[in-house]
Amino acid sequence: MLLTLPAVAISQTTQTLEQRVARMERMLDSGTLLKLLQSVEELKAEVRELRGQLEQQQYSLSQMTDRQRELYLDVDRRLQRVEAAGVAIGAAAAGAAASAPGSAPATIGAAPTAPSGSATTGASPSATGAAAGAAAGGVAAAGAATPTGAPQSASAAVDPVKEQQAYQSAFNLLKAGRYDQAAKSFREFLADYPASKFADNAQYWLGESYYVTRSFDNAMREFEKLIKDHPESQKLTHALLKVGYIHDELGQKDKARDVLTQLTEKYPNSTAAGLAAKRLERMRSQ
Repeated sequence: MLLTLPAVAISQTTQTLEQRVARMERMLDSGTLLKLLQSVEELKAEVRELRGQLEQQQYSLSQMTDRQRELYLDVDRRLQRVEAAGVAIGAAAAGAAASAPGSAPATIGAAPTAPSGSATTGASPSATGAAAGAAAGGVAAAGAATPTGAPQSASAAVDPVKEQQAYQSAFNLLKAGRYDQAAKSFREFLADYPASKFADNAQYWLGESYYVTRSFDNAMREFEKLIKDHPESQKLTHALLKVGYIHDELGQKDKARDVLTQLTEKYPNSTAAGLAAKRLERMRSQ
């Protein structure tokens, strides 16, 4: 009797194992497990595909950002060339006028011209010397902006080559996307050359270097400084545009609308006005 019980238990266990094996065989035969494995592989493939698409979109976005920055900076380079050409033409015209016989006092020195029909042969040597001195003083005023014989000011002693190199160095850092270093270089440039012909551009790009890193408080300060200190700058409209953008980014919608609307009304034909109009349209649709 005692020997029969273990035998029965062993028999039942064996049957249970056989049933489990048979069930697994049926699952394999029916393809359920194979379908499950296939589904897992398909999901893995889909995840890989989505990951690839995400990486491609990230790359495309990066390329678009770089392209937009290059286009934006290219506009500034062209403006610089136009400004430089204008300065060169003005200098050439001044030089030609200075070298023309009898035209220097009237054109550059702003010396009084003799009335029509007056005799010049009767002029005394001292009068002739005074006229020559006035002409010379006028040329000096036009070229160096200092009175004849007066000590040179600090601005007159600026090396234009070093000035240009300092500005271009800061600008190159901005183009390379090294925004913190660009901001530092533009600050140093403005401190070293406050009266530079590039001062308004440097002021604008200083604000831009803060704007692209979303340092909006610093960017706002620099753009507003440009608007205040350089009201005739070609960068003025874009500085106003960025002030409007910053208000929008900070959630100050009413201020953003006011600035952008004023920009479109005051400078309707500017590129910045077109961008402002698009931003206003987007704000209305939000």
